Amino acid sequence: MSLPKFIITLDGHLRLGMVDQHKELLHAGDQCIGGGYYRFDFVANRLILDRESYDFGVPKWHLVDVLRVPSVYRGLRIVYRYDDGFHDDFNVSDELEIEYYD
Repeated sequence: MSLPKFIITLDGHLRLGMVDQHKELLHAGDQCIGGGYYRFDFVANRLILDRESYDFGVPKWHLVDVLRVPSVYRGLRIVYRYDDGFHDDFNVSDELEIEYYD
């Protein structure tokens, strides 16, 4: 069953898609440093990332210098929610440099 999932690659690419498994978002030569699920909060103009990939775990944000995001998501604030009761939300848009691409 396809679900809205995302991954982060070692070179900083954010990839989103409706897939069965997170690995379907990988391109040849990619190294995944975590992933999870996503949803859009159109009222607050946010892209909300949360949970974790069964295969790749939670995103390892500390390994990302520049997050490369498809330009279609320009203008959305990006937030990662750990949903574990221990960590605060990670405000991706404020904490990382974002580079948009076509």
